[in-house]
Amino acid sequence: MLSNLRICAVSHQTISSVHINNICCYKVRASLKRLKPHVPLGRNYSSLPGLIGNDIKSLHSIINPPIAKIRNIGIMAHIDAGKTTTTERILYYSGYTRSLGDVDDGDTVTDFMAQERERGITIQSAAVTFDWKGYRVNLIDTPGHVDFTLEVERCLRVLDGAVAIFDASAGVEAQTLTVWRQADKHNIPRICFLNKMDKTGASFKYAVESIREKLKAKPLLLQLPIGEAKTFKGVVDVVTKEKLLWNSNSNDGRDFERKPLLEMSDPELLKETTEARNALIEQVADLDDEFADLVLEEFSENFDLLPAEKLQTAIHRVTLAQTAVPVLCGSALKNKGIQPLLDAVTVYLPSPEERNYEFLQWYKDDLCALAFKVLHDKQRGPLVFMRIYSGTIKPQLAIHNVNGNCTERISRLLLPFADQHVEIPSLTAGNIALTVGLKHTATGDTIVSSKSSALAAARRAEREGEKKHRQNNEAERVLLAGVEIPEPVFFCTIEPPSVSKQPDLEHALKCLQREDPSLKVRLDPDSGQTVLCGMGELHIEIIHDRIKREYGLETYLGPLQVAYRETILNSVRATDILDRTLGDKRHLVTVEVEARPIETSSVTPVIEYAESISEGLLKVSKEAIESGIHSACLQGPLLGSPVQDVAITLYSLTVHPGTSTTMISACVSRCVQKALKKADKQVLEPLMNLEVTVARDYLSPVLADLAQRRGNIQEIQTRQDNKVVIGFVPLADIMGYSTVLRTLTSGSATFALELSTYQAMNSQDQNTLLNRRSGLT
Repeated sequence: MLSNLRICAVSHQTISSVHINNICCYKVRASLKRLKPHVPLGRNYSSLPGLIGNDIKSLHSIINPPIAKIRNIGIMAHIDAGKTTTTERILYYSGYTRSLGDVDDGDTVTDFMAQERERGITIQSAAVTFDWKGYRVNLIDTPGHVDFTLEVERCLRVLDGAVAIFDASAGVEAQTLTVWRQADKHNIPRICFLNKMDKTGASFKYAVESIREKLKAKPLLLQLPIGEAKTFKGVVDVVTKEKLLWNSNSNDGRDFERKPLLEMSDPELLKETTEARNALIEQVADLDDEFADLVLEEFSENFDLLPAEKLQTAIHRVTLAQTAVPVLCGSALKNKGIQPLLDAVTVYLPSPEERNYEFLQWYKDDLCALAFKVLHDKQRGPLVFMRIYSGTIKPQLAIHNVNGNCTERISRLLLPFADQHVEIPSLTAGNIALTVGLKHTATGDTIVSSKSSALAAARRAEREGEKKHRQNNEAERVLLAGVEIPEPVFFCTIEPPSVSKQPDLEHALKCLQREDPSLKVRLDPDSGQTVLCGMGELHIEIIHDRIKREYGLETYLGPLQVAYRETILNSVRATDILDRTLGDKRHLVTVEVEARPIETSSVTPVIEYAESISEGLLKVSKEAIESGIHSACLQGPLLGSPVQDVAITLYSLTVHPGTSTTMISACVSRCVQKALKKADKQVLEPLMNLEVTVARDYLSPVLADLAQRRGNIQEIQTRQDNKVVIGFVPLADIMGYSTVLRTLTSGSATFALELSTYQAMNSQDQNTLLNRRSGLT
């Protein structure tokens, strides 16, 4: 991605008596095969992001604005709801680009990878920094495709607020639910933007209702649309009772007029807006006691007298408490409604100091940051994105990585602007920075100023924990919660063009794994081949393409395989003895274990110890025992797939004096494998949630096709003129489904997949699979 970028150094520029040194701009030179011929590859950026007009008073205000004026936000939505288009308009209206990019033309700022521009989808989250009316906004555009759900997860982890974008004609879609749940997990305040109000079939009422029903959220209507679909021309601001109309002669949507609603000119619209405002005030009063007291004391007779500022402050509090979500509307493609959305981001979403992070009290003013993303650049090495929670980061600063227990040095500090970056002298708490020079830091690592700082924070946390009678591990207290990495569902072999290129392939995969933790690489112990494990067909396809483009390797992929799991159906005991003499030392271990199935879903084995096991022996050997059990469960007896939903109980363990822990581990592992082989075994296959949106005319062939794929239809909903089929389907039967669905529906249907759970295969399907794997069929 960043590998084939041309660096052009820009020397000192004087802007408002401010000297900015070492400004680096990059231009993408990727070969974009599907671009229209008239589209220029280089975007026309403003001379320097952030320095427009006479708003900037000093360098300090550009680089480190007051923390109350910072907004760290993400754009999240279902695929094709308009995230990247909205981001493009935001950058244009805030003065950071001089032309409007288009996803179809492949010239947007945040979709800068060649694969993104060719496919018209977002693959990697991209960060941009810009200013809006005195506020510094760090914005992250995230992918909508389920294969890249980890990208969304790790970005949400470090954001203070988010903008959820909806297609006004579709409302809440499958991936919208997923990203909404991810935002719930990280307690992120949100505002909703109903995009595509100009689209045929757009319905403001339907979209709001779907937010209320499917997301179980309370929508606060801050805007009403003026017209829908082809008649959409502007919005009404419910809070201020003004109408915002965009100039139809303006191509870029910069020009719009804000007029108060009057009885003479807009009687119907004024009546509707007054009712909506009164309903909004009542809604907010129900959710916020402070606002309710104000309304009852001063404005109970006439809500019209309530100042807009008081209502906005109350909405801000309600949004922070996540008891309701403000809803706005517009059309990003038609350049309508973006400026009010930016205003809403600054007014309603929280600043970093309004978010309650418990760990900050332990660090005081020392540096505490979280590395949430790593990019690889061939010239500079790893570029690490960091969210700074406390303290200050500067170039040439030595930092301590708590997770890796190592010290590294930051060589340069950059402000991110998609594929272009501005070098800066320092950055304070609340900001998102891009650092150069950290060679060992990975996604999810906690960064502090020094080892002593981490220990001091741990001691403070321990004292606080004792006050609250909590018993936590000291090291765990100072570690920021990393990112939960989902298990891969697809895998295939990958081979270099020749044996001499194997080290190059290993280097490329190592770099790609640091960038994308959801990509797993392992060595097959039987064949010695490299196995690539990913989140879906598209994920593996993109990785393969990146290895070719960025590392110049023509690799060969084996056929895609489904990641099965195994379990057992009954309890089995096994014993094993390991007796080996190495040199003059005898290693003797006797083990008895029981393997039994458990009802609760557990990816790792549940380990239990019988009362007969002595505490002294357990203290010395516990790590070796558990290591042996875990390694035995990595490869099941049927397919060599991981074993899950099992409990392993250690009944007896006899160890000869002088026996090494390695021998204990090996004996336990062999004994567990013996028990698993004796038990009745079961293959578990991944089951996917499937949502297909299809026109009524094509519903029958789609249902017939799903029946052949062992699909289990849960319900069929109506969404405007379309039908939405919701159900479950085994992953093995849905491979290559996109091509079949396009053929069946003449390219009109769309579908979304998400891993639901692992289910037991029936005996017939299991036998067929085992015979196929053993080469009998």
